[in-house]
Amino acid sequence: MPAVDLLTTDGLHKHYRMGSEDLHVLRGVTLKVKTGEWLAVLGGSGSGKSTLLHLLGGLDQPDEGTVRFRGHDVFELRGGAADRFRNENVGFVFQFYHLLPELNVLENTLISAMAGRGMLGWPAVRGKLRQRARALLDRLGLSPRLNHRPNQLSGGERQRVAIARAMINEPEILLADEPTGNLDRQNGKQILELFAQLHREGQTTVMVSHDLHVAEQADRVLTLENGRLIEK
Repeated sequence: MPAVDLLTTDGLHKHYRMGSEDLHVLRGVTLKVKTGEWLAVLGGSGSGKSTLLHLLGGLDQPDEGTVRFRGHDVFELRGGAADRFRNENVGFVFQFYHLLPELNVLENTLISAMAGRGMLGWPAVRGKLRQRARALLDRLGLSPRLNHRPNQLSGGERQRVAIARAMINEPEILLADEPTGNLDRQNGKQILELFAQLHREGQTTVMVSHDLHVAEQADRVLTLENGRLIEK
């Protein structure tokens, strides 16, 4: 099946106020992400990479411009529809994991699946999703850690839990914000190998990083400079 445009942006602008100063972080960002593509966005600290990723996933809104997912404007969604878009279509992986300290590995993996079904819908799918979570964690080498809490895990293990959590709802697109930035070289290499494997299986991914070596693993690399995306 030929690749099609899955996620597109047109003229994204984003400003932040810092006291009396206006920070114009994104200045008309336009891009297209095709199904099955692994796109990397390279940029230094403070370049707006995380801001762009948050806009792509509907976690924040632009001051100008649009984000479209399969042709539909993400920011026209309201309330429950916006929540469903993020929960069902987008998987997020962050540099600092964002695991809940009071939950174990299996529970952290399932949390987004539980949130998407609610108290009434969860019992009907609980068994199936617990089975999927166990299979994901086994694939990631975490079967012996199912009952461990985040403070009992290494950084690499925490990031693998975060990836399992991002994948539990089988998202169409995976958004990764510096996923190796908090890891040592060996753990970072293993995480990149995991992303490469997911890519070979057809997973669409947008990853932002400051590390050229990380970005070069992707199909395509764009650089964010002065609020604009450029292809080098």
